[in-house]
Amino acid sequence: MSQDLLLNAKTLIAGVDEVGRGSLFGPVVAAAVVFPVSAMSQLQEIGVKDSKQLSAKRREILAKEIKNLAISYHISYASVLEIDRLNILNASLLAMKRAVIKLSVMPQLCLVDGKQKIPDLIIPQEAIIGGDRQSPMIAAASILAKVWRDELIVRLSSKYPDYDLAQNKGYGTQKHRLALQKFGPSSQHRLSFSPCRQ
Repeated sequence: MSQDLLLNAKTLIAGVDEVGRGSLFGPVVAAAVVFPVSAMSQLQEIGVKDSKQLSAKRREILAKEIKNLAISYHISYASVLEIDRLNILNASLLAMKRAVIKLSVMPQLCLVDGKQKIPDLIIPQEAIIGGDRQSPMIAAASILAKVWRDELIVRLSSKYPDYDLAQNKGYGTQKHRLALQKFGPSSQHRLSFSPCRQ
């Protein structure tokens, strides 16, 4: 990362991350969240870290605190149809791009989780492998995206009751895979993923 940018506490940086890449059901969801560099220590103090290392309850509490600290944030997604058409990697990048371009305040730098940069983004960006573990700004984005997506899947679970979605959040647990074999895929399953095709 450019040292000049980091030296200025007022520099606005966006953490960008997606969730739901490995899920069999529902959209892939991305969040972009903008902070000044000076907020980095506050994020660490409140316990922001990779969303996968936090309980659901802790994520919900932190999501509210992150929204209060953020200068701007936006959550976007790519649909199941887009995942099946573009593949999961390109759909994830599309969801992240949508989240960034809808921000009400544009950052000077985007820190993007993963090894690939977001295509056709005019804002400077840096891709960080394992970024949700290394950057509290990316971790903050992962928390917002995870809370939003989990709430969506729980709402959808009442519409698609056969797949145990409230528990598995769309991921391929044994119960979910057995339900796919028994009932077949729903309109929100990713047909490009092999367990949904069988």
